[in-house]
Formats: sequence, structure tokens, C-alpha cells
Amino acid sequence: GYDLTRLFVGSEGTLGVITEVLVRLARLPEAIASAVCAFPDIDSAVSCVSDAIAVGIPLARSELLDDIQMDAVNRYANLDYTVAPTLFFEFHGSESAVAEQASLVGEIARRHGGEDFRWAGNEGERERLWQARHDGYYACLALRPGSLGYVTDVCVPMSRLAECIALAKSDLASSSLIAPVFGHVGDGNFHVVYIIDPNNPRELKEAAALGRHLVDHALAFGGTCSGEHGIGLGKIDALGG
Repeated sequence: GYDLTRLFVGSEGTLGVITEVLVRLARLPEAIASAVCAFPDIDSAVSCVSDAIAVGIPLARSELLDDIQMDAVNRYANLDYTVAPTLFFEFHGSESAVAEQASLVGEIARRHGGEDFRWAGNEGERERLWQARHDGYYACLALRPGSLGYVTDVCVPMSRLAECIALAKSDLASSSLIAPVFGHVGDGNFHVVYIIDPNNPRELKEAAALGRHLVDHALAFGGTCSGEHGIGLGKIDALGG
């Protein structure tokens, strides 16, 4: 029948109103492990994840933070991560399966120039490793006290992800705005947070123009104008192409 999930998810309620939600509980896996690894560039990091997926490694989580975002979280949370494009991994399963997954991803990462590996197995250590990702948005705002984050996202095929991020960062290089890039690299979805002065109309206009340019890149690559943040009034014109 009709795929009702896709009709509702991402439409921001334009096709109906959710009045009841059923929550399904799932047991925690036997073992969970996390890893953080820095890479020489965005392309190397994305290629690492693509190769891991291609050989069938079931990545529970794979997040990418660019160098600007890593610098921001280091300052915000007093961390000491390498200021470079960085992947955050999580593996779920049995003890033996998790150990094998982590080992294989480590080998793939090293082939792509990955370094400064940090591994964690117990919950406290995992939370510490993931703190950089959890603090991401607040770290962005701390780069410029009194600012607001103009947040946008797009989603593209994995084969075009590195290219799309490179174009986004190229646009930012000629911009007056600071804008960290991070996202869910395993599914081709990434975010850009334009840090703007809420009282400066010029900066808001510039952020909107950059966001629209990013959407144009994504659509040209066969992607979508939003991976998870929805459409809203700001992107409604992008639905037509």
C-alpha cells in the first residue's frame, strides 16, 4: 500500500496531524564501543565510511565534524582533539562482533590517513569521546558570543558527499560568516551552521543566500534540500527542483 511514513516524515505536518505515537522499546546491545579518528581532509574521512559500508560493516553511528567544528568544541569543552576533519564511530553487537567491527574500521581508516585514534568501551569513556559531537551546536555559538545559528542541511548520495561538502566550504571561504560543518556521514546528510548577528540584516541575507546555494549543489548531485530538518517556508521553493 501507500508508504505513509514517507508521506508524513519531513512534511512538517502538511499532510496531517499526529495525535498518537506508539513507542517501541529495544534492548541495549551486549557490547558497545566508540572510536574517534582524525583525517587529513574531508574526502579521506568520507571515503573511509564509504569503504566500511561497502564491505558490510554495520556502523551504529558515524558522524563527521570538520576542522572548524573541532576547534570550536575544543575551546567550548576544554578538549584536546586534533583540529582536523574527524569521524566519530559507534559499534553495537556481541563482544566478538564489536571487536571485529572496530578492528576492521581501524584498518580502513589507516588506509585513508586516519590518525590519533581514541577508543572507548565503557559508558563513561564513550560519553567523554562523544562530548564533542553532543556539544556541537553550543560550541558553534560560543565562537561568537551573542550570535544565533542559522542552521540548514542537505542530503546527497554518498558518492557525492565529499564533493558537496567541498563546495559548501568553498562558498564559505569567500563569505564573511563563520560556519562549521558536521553531519551524519553514513547516510549522506550534513549540516551547516551559519553563525550570525541576529541584529544584522545583511548577515541574515548572506546566510540565506549561502543556504540556497548549498541546496542547489545538493539537487544538482541528485540529493534533497533537507535530510532531517524539514522544509518549512525557507525551502518550500526548492521542492519544485
